[in-house]
Amino acid sequence: MVRAALIAGGALLLGSCAIADSRSQLPEFMRAKASEPAPPEPPPNVGELVRTNLDSVFVASSYPRQVRVSPPRGDLHGPGWTACVQAELTSATGRPLGAQTYRITISRGVITDRRRVDADDTCASESFQPI
Repeated sequence: MVRAALIAGGALLLGSCAIADSRSQLPEFMRAKASEPAPPEPPPNVGELVRTNLDSVFVASSYPRQVRVSPPRGDLHGPGWTACVQAELTSATGRPLGAQTYRITISRGVITDRRRVDADDTCASESFQPI
């Protein structure tokens, strides 16, 4: 019985130490270390990423031509990157749509989102390079 009480008391004591986070009033040596922020991702090679994942940005039936990309910019809403992509596209009926611009979001080397830009987007002021 005494042995069970000692084991339960020890578990309670150890468990209470695990709860002490970095903002606790316990002495520093008893607190959990604050986690380090994740290191920033290196800038992606946007041209290569778009070239190998063209279907992540454009519908294949739009026959993207003269594809151009902007340099990557740090994403203001997360740890990844954003870039602008332009291409001459064709509509589903075969009519030329002209140059269309999309903003892509890149996280850990993967295109995670794309959206067509509007007039308020900064893609208009970007410099583009062909891929």
